[in-house]
Amino acid sequence: MTDLFHHISLFLKEAKASGEIPLIVVGGPTASGKTRLSMSIAKAFEGEIISADSMQVYRKMNIGTDKIDVNSRQRVKHHLIDIRDPNQKFTMADFQREAQRAITDISNRNKLPILAGGTGLYLSAVVDNYQLPSAPPNQKIRDELQRVYEEKGGEHLYNMLLELDPKSAAKIHPNNIRYVARALEIVLQTDKPVESKQGKRLYDVFKLAIAWDREILYERINKRVDEMIEEGLINEIKSLISEGYDEKSQAMQGLGYKEYFPYLKGEATLEECVNLHKQRTRNFAKRQIGWFKKEEDIYWIQPEEFFAITQSNAS
Repeated sequence: MTDLFHHISLFLKEAKASGEIPLIVVGGPTASGKTRLSMSIAKAFEGEIISADSMQVYRKMNIGTDKIDVNSRQRVKHHLIDIRDPNQKFTMADFQREAQRAITDISNRNKLPILAGGTGLYLSAVVDNYQLPSAPPNQKIRDELQRVYEEKGGEHLYNMLLELDPKSAAKIHPNNIRYVARALEIVLQTDKPVESKQGKRLYDVFKLAIAWDREILYERINKRVDEMIEEGLINEIKSLISEGYDEKSQAMQGLGYKEYFPYLKGEATLEECVNLHKQRTRNFAKRQIGWFKKEEDIYWIQPEEFFAITQSNAS
């Protein structure tokens, strides 16, 4: 038994004794191996996985989101994958509600819920039971933010969020204009940060992540982007466009999709777009690392143990 599995076993024993619902959280930056590790834990401890990825909720977007394949999902049940069309909204409040529902369902069937993903706001919303501000859509604010975006660009919107709510800004990719705008909308309506209030924790939580050397992680990111291109990312984007999901669609603003519209319009080479995709993903991972490093209760495992666990549970 590895050190990690030993600690999980002790955690589950204590959670059972206390009567609390146990929740394993596999966090960390993009390309760090969260999917493989969560699969191995699920197989070893009779678990089911809840995706905490803001893009994997969308149907037909498989390659660019690095979505786990259907065969693997048949071996280990996954939740919150392929539950929205690319033009449908999916907010942090939606995720919190759906994830809590899934955790209850999994626990009631005597399975172990495993929350896995790198979207920090989503993880925090569930783990810390955020009491999300009541901020219904405000068209006046949205129109104003749209005007600012058209006149000054997405970077200006992101800098506005950095000033008003730096914690939220640290967890949102600057290119995800929809999330940036929604966070600004909440702040401007409520005069409070998005995560202004934590509720009583609902679960006994064990957090873990993989402690990669940053340069090695960047190499993994670059390799994964190259693999996405080889697997047909460009054709996936073209297919989505042919179905009516243009670059203004909510999901198409996500990292790994919007970078390629200049190529499809003949405004940039494929190589330039691929390099931009890699750069933005590395920058995103850097921000994710900073956020997870601030978490004091994360159990960090070394790459050697990660490989030992995932290779022994590969079948």
